[in-house]
Amino acid sequence: MGFFPFLRRKEFFTQQENDTIVNAIQDAETMTSGEIRVYIERHCRFVRPLDRAAEVFWGLKMDCTKNRNAVLVYIAVTDHQYAIYADDGIHQKVGQDFWNKEVADMKRHFSENHYVDAIAEVIRDVGRALKEHFPNTGRDDKNELPDDIIFGN
Repeated sequence: MGFFPFLRRKEFFTQQENDTIVNAIQDAETMTSGEIRVYIERHCRFVRPLDRAAEVFWGLKMDCTKNRNAVLVYIAVTDHQYAIYADDGIHQKVGQDFWNKEVADMKRHFSENHYVDAIAEVIRDVGRALKEHFPNTGRDDKNELPDDIIFGN
């Protein structure tokens, strides 16, 4: 079975699957001042997935959060490429090994055709790391970035 076999349709996810991912983002963000976004596109051509994730991250102005604690989960479905790009604030706290583990876990779930579960799980894991280092104190915490999934080309 191919990676994301439902991509032949116009929509990437069913409404329920989309809601599962968005709810995971919202649940994670209630515990932290950090921000999580998911970006999905078909191809990652001519660049490494981490470089493309960085390009998307900067293009979405995710580096403008107050505490520099935004995280982008990047997926290029047709090319079977994925990466997680984090701003300096959270990256310095958890280190590269954390991101490598999360990408490896996502790859394992994708190979078992558990796409939505993989995305939701990485969001929960990132949310826990953000909570540990950037807990939501309730003071002046606002949702700095939209919670919806971003679909590229």
